Amino acid sequence: MASSYGEDASRDALRNGYLAVMGSLSDSVRRRIDDEIARHLRACSAYRDSDLVLGYVAYRDEIDTSAILKNAWADGKSVALPRCVGGERSLEYYVVDSLDDLRPGARGALEPVVETASSRPLDDCDFKGSVCVVPGLVFDGSGYRVGYGAGYFDNFLAGYSGTKIGLARTIQISSNPLPHDEHDVPVDVLVSDGAVWMCR
Repeated sequence: MASSYGEDASRDALRNGYLAVMGSLSDSVRRRIDDEIARHLRACSAYRDSDLVLGYVAYRDEIDTSAILKNAWADGKSVALPRCVGGERSLEYYVVDSLDDLRPGARGALEPVVETASSRPLDDCDFKGSVCVVPGLVFDGSGYRVGYGAGYFDNFLAGYSGTKIGLARTIQISSNPLPHDEHDVPVDVLVSDGAVWMCR
């Protein structure tokens, strides 16, 4: 069943609440749920129609994307992973061919090693036919999300024209609208272990 934190709750309260919920999951339950999300994403039409998947590597309690990335390579798609650009609080994506070509970045998340990834970050021209897989701590039915609060994904997504796909365990989906402002960018599609639905 979806969670129901009130829309008036502060973002910090939402983060703390959902971090506690995520931390309560056993490793086996987490793996089962995340495998189901990978299966649902693979069946999603936006994913099937894409040539390029802008993915991410899980940070802390985010959805484990290793199966998703391996599926994308097996399906003949290109995969790009982000590096944090600190001054701009945004992301640069680099095409990678393996999860071996990663190392911890400034925020502790695994990022592409530029010397072994594509020689330059991708730009708008490269994003045609792509989907961007987006993490979050909690999503609502309109596609709005609350993440860790650094703003990297929102800043990137503000200029991204492709399909934005949020990944969430069912317990990370609020039945109430989340607080958001003009800087928050909703996802177009939400994929969970229970369903796939259009938000926009």
